[in-house]
Amino acid sequence: MVMVSEKPILPPHVKIVEMGPRDGLQNEKQPVSTEVKLELIQRLINAGEKNIEATAFVSPKWVPQMADHHEIMLGLKKLNSDDVMFPVLTPNLKGFEGALAGDAKEVAVFAAASESFSQKNINCSIAESIESFKPVMEAAKENSVLVRGYVSCVLGCPFEGDIAAEKVAEVAKALYDLGCYEISLGDTIGTGTPSKAQAMIKEVAKYVPINHLACHFHDTYGQALANLYACLELGVSTIDSSVAGIGGCPYAPGATGNVATEDVVYMLNGLGIETGIDLDKLVDAGVFISDVLGRKPVSNAANALLSKRAVK
Repeated sequence: MVMVSEKPILPPHVKIVEMGPRDGLQNEKQPVSTEVKLELIQRLINAGEKNIEATAFVSPKWVPQMADHHEIMLGLKKLNSDDVMFPVLTPNLKGFEGALAGDAKEVAVFAAASESFSQKNINCSIAESIESFKPVMEAAKENSVLVRGYVSCVLGCPFEGDIAAEKVAEVAKALYDLGCYEISLGDTIGTGTPSKAQAMIKEVAKYVPINHLACHFHDTYGQALANLYACLELGVSTIDSSVAGIGGCPYAPGATGNVATEDVVYMLNGLGIETGIDLDKLVDAGVFISDVLGRKPVSNAANALLSKRAVK
């Protein structure tokens, strides 16, 4: 008689942090209007999304797509979004001050687990980047603004290859100790596999409580869903994803976009895990922005559901 092991205890609810309007669109070469971005955000809200990264307060010289951050903040106030959080990226104090002027309630800072990537991405060492966040953290605390921390290249770097889990844990701990309420661990180039993802999470969880960790996985090698499931098994209950799979990383050659929100929600629905998101309305939001960009959604679930609709 073959014994079947009990299935792992998975979280009953998963918080989705939607990356589409910021991380998704920032790498698109064609300009996307403020009106379209706000329409996308409203459609995501209509689908039930409660955490939507809206924009980035970065230099338009480096990220032209985010040049309308002030207009986006003004537009958010007009949306039907009383219970929705809109984190915005603020790499420095100047960015934070701009976000604060727009009444931001949550901001995000980003570091890397790779020295080479840190230099290529933000032109400083990891230690220097952590030091530069201190004024942001102090200002955020004074103004009761939440701060989320990102760590890039947690499962591999385009310049250094494999990254030690201990290094990821060191950077995550530094951000958590600074006051970041949540640490998002990014597989920026999508090279991770389930066993590596679990090993990394286990190491980071020695220093940052598991309920303060999020997974931000790209799907370059088609491993994102498998990696996410492996992390759910360990108790991670926050996932970053991008509607229609849009996006990428301008400083990570060859990296495709974040895992598609539609694919994540479809998987979670199948596992009986609550997200509060209406998959059909989410697919519609993905179709909307994909049409603007002139391509099909980069989501297997979305395209399968769209095919089913077409034959009805």
